[in-house]
Amino acid sequence: MRPDRVRVPASLMTLVFLVTCCAPARHGFDSRHGGDAPRLASLRPLIVPRTAWHAADVTTKPLYDHSVKAIFVHHTDNPNDYDCKRDVPAMLQAMEDRHVHVLKWDDLGYNFVVDKCGTIYEGRAGGVDRDVRGAHTEGFNIDTVGVAALGNFGPGQPLPRPMLEAIAAIAAWKLDQDVDPAGRVRLVSSNSESRFRKGTSVELNAISGHRDVYETDCPGDALYAALPWIRRTAAALRHEVTWAAG
Repeated sequence: MRPDRVRVPASLMTLVFLVTCCAPARHGFDSRHGGDAPRLASLRPLIVPRTAWHAADVTTKPLYDHSVKAIFVHHTDNPNDYDCKRDVPAMLQAMEDRHVHVLKWDDLGYNFVVDKCGTIYEGRAGGVDRDVRGAHTEGFNIDTVGVAALGNFGPGQPLPRPMLEAIAAIAAWKLDQDVDPAGRVRLVSSNSESRFRKGTSVELNAISGHRDVYETDCPGDALYAALPWIRRTAAALRHEVTWAAG
């Protein structure tokens, strides 16, 4: 069953994109606080804030890391026939409600959610420019970011190009400066409920699928097969800019 629709006036959506536009296209670092790793300002994509989709207030204090070594890609398993403008806020609210009241998490698990039209939504609270620890990938939430594609991208499902480009854009921006989006990284499992016993050091792609570390079909066969393209695209975005010194 599809969630009740929430209609967002066009004027509000216009305002959303005005206030969340990316930083000026310049070679330099975002000003960060709390010890988070620096990000290249010119790579920051447009991100719709939690207030725009009427996320619930979070009463617990976010947990922060100081590094993003990997991106884990998920799908939400929703039907794909949603309307990007009318339906997405309600879908995000329903997802948040399930994560909090059914799964008993303190907030939406994913750091970002991307719809089929390529719009990027802020997920877990704490600040999109900060390294907020999510609840997206059992055993591998530390120093990683969870990006969920809104929909079901199992075998034979079409893959919207804007959605793939948005995932690549997040990865290019959020991964640490010294991490190659097309390369490999080493992470340590923090929970034996993953595919790897707690304490096991695992070499993974810097942009991986949920199934790489957990017994699941997520992010679906079609989206998983597109991960090499996402890695190459994120690496190309990085290649187009030069990191400033300091």
